[in-house]
Amino acid sequence: MQRHTRLAALAGGAALLLGVTACAPGAGTPENAPSGGAISTDISEVGEMTLTVWDQEVRGGQNEEIERLNAAFEEKYPNITIERVSQAFEDLNTTLRLALTDKDAPDVVQANNGRNTMGAFVEAGQLRPLDDYADAYGWLERYSPSVLQYSTYSEDAAVFGDGNLYGLPQMGEVVGVFYSKSKLEGLGLEVPGTWDEFDAALAAAKEAGEIPLQLGNIEQWPAGHVFGPLQGAYVDPESITSLGLGNPGASWTTPENEAAAAALQGWVDSGYFNDGVNGTDYDDAWQALADGQGVFLLGGSWLSADLEDAMGEDVGFFVPATESGSVATTGGTSLPFAITSAAENTDVAAAYIDFLTSDDAMDIIVETGNLPVNRTAELAPSSGVLADVFAVFGEVTTDGDLLPYLDYATPTAGETLGRALQGLLAGEMTPTAFTEQLEADYSEFVAANE
Repeated sequence: MQRHTRLAALAGGAALLLGVTACAPGAGTPENAPSGGAISTDISEVGEMTLTVWDQEVRGGQNEEIERLNAAFEEKYPNITIERVSQAFEDLNTTLRLALTDKDAPDVVQANNGRNTMGAFVEAGQLRPLDDYADAYGWLERYSPSVLQYSTYSEDAAVFGDGNLYGLPQMGEVVGVFYSKSKLEGLGLEVPGTWDEFDAALAAAKEAGEIPLQLGNIEQWPAGHVFGPLQGAYVDPESITSLGLGNPGASWTTPENEAAAAALQGWVDSGYFNDGVNGTDYDDAWQALADGQGVFLLGGSWLSADLEDAMGEDVGFFVPATESGSVATTGGTSLPFAITSAAENTDVAAAYIDFLTSDDAMDIIVETGNLPVNRTAELAPSSGVLADVFAVFGEVTTDGDLLPYLDYATPTAGETLGRALQGLLAGEMTPTAFTEQLEADYSEFVAANE
């Protein structure tokens, strides 16, 4: 995994700047811009203003933590009113592109880390670099370089993982297998420890008349959260990281990638999925598991709170180990909060992002059933599905490999991967054709950046 060299180099000096004014240019309207072009971490005297924030934290636990933190921020700074616009992930990705070109663009946005979203916004000059605020607030000490690299681009967006910082996430994310404990017990099975054991459990569930795997893929991106962990069982983590970040040095057209695609298609051929996965809504799939229809569901840790609300102690979470005994799976961070170039007052926007990602905010994130990106081991619960999630996240980030989302790779990777996975699941595309389609997207982009 590529180290964030610029941020690492700055980390040593960050402590000297905590809580003080840093001399760096700010953006904003004349009446609300930081005076003299300097930035400040004190916004109590800014005057009354409205901070417009666009986010995608719409699910139960995610929505609750944002609402609580927004209320606490307004209580601390009664001169600031937050105007929140919340949309589902796919809706935000669509509307944000147009919104950032408008003269009334929001001040703070959640921008998907990938090249097709954050990368495109950086290239267009629509997001403000945050390095000066990172120094002033001590963000380089709060976050590890391995986390910050996923919000980092060169100024021209050609390099992903090194350069300027453009956002901060609140939560960690890890993709794994949710399951019904009662269903698994009814099958007489233990929690699968390896991918071979998981395959055997899928076969046993099918034989018993259960739906082994729930998947809703009408939006196209959810299948990426099935293929990603499965790919980690077949392909070297460094290769997946290069492919996921759109950096040179890897190839999709390898026997290992083809084997991963064949394994996913094999699950379809074996009847392990619910009927009509490409026509099933993402939320309908996890709700079906919660309603007792099915045994397993591959999904992200952000589903934990909703599944626990619906299933109580019956829901668990795990990631099978690879042949080497390590754990490699898709994950990273939640969508980072970024400051737009049109922000009315960047000091206020930065103070808001700092508040959302503070140590106190991590406590609220845990209380609302989410996985904090910082203080993870310290805040781990002792029971419930979140205890499983925290344990997996800890294992994969210390002794395993946390692999990037594959749609990060190129401006068109999300669409290419989504269509290819739908074709693979529908039996309309062979594993060879699948890897060739992804290779064409990846290699063309890498060649253009050389």
